[in-house]
Amino acid sequence: MKNSHISCLLFFYLLLVSATSDLIQKSCYEASKGNPANIKLDFCVSAFEGNPKAKAAYGVADLVLVSIETAIANATAIGSKISKLLDNKRVGMFARNYLKDCSELYSLAGSSLETGLDAFQAVDYGTANAEISAALDAPVTCEDQFKEKKGLVSPLTKENNNFHQLTAIPLAFMKMVQQ
Repeated sequence: MKNSHISCLLFFYLLLVSATSDLIQKSCYEASKGNPANIKLDFCVSAFEGNPKAKAAYGVADLVLVSIETAIANATAIGSKISKLLDNKRVGMFARNYLKDCSELYSLAGSSLETGLDAFQAVDYGTANAEISAALDAPVTCEDQFKEKKGLVSPLTKENNNFHQLTAIPLAFMKMVQQ
């Protein structure tokens, strides 16, 4: 009798895990299909399959929340990396100035994302969309500064590209919620 209860619980657990994985896969597929220039399917799936909150998601609206929180955490991490780079005395004057600008951009992006999160939770999709869209400017502007100065390579290219995707994903997920 106990074995049948354990087997039943295990079956339902596996069914739930499978359904959540399907939700992440399907949502990421739709997001990448709808915005292939900014969202790569493999990146999206890997960003959420290891996230316990994403695994507990019951619907796309839950994934919107998780994706915004992920982007906020990423903006904070990039800000920390920039601080460490600025601590390096060998960083040149132009790079130092650009990094300071990037630091400000990511700080503003984090604030915009937090406002977007609050707006989404209040079902104010217009404000949420505008605030999250504003955060998309940070990685582009940060990266473009380094491109303007010949011979200067951005130390944040990977981070900028990842943040751009992480910020585009909640916009794509929100579009699904609104359909």
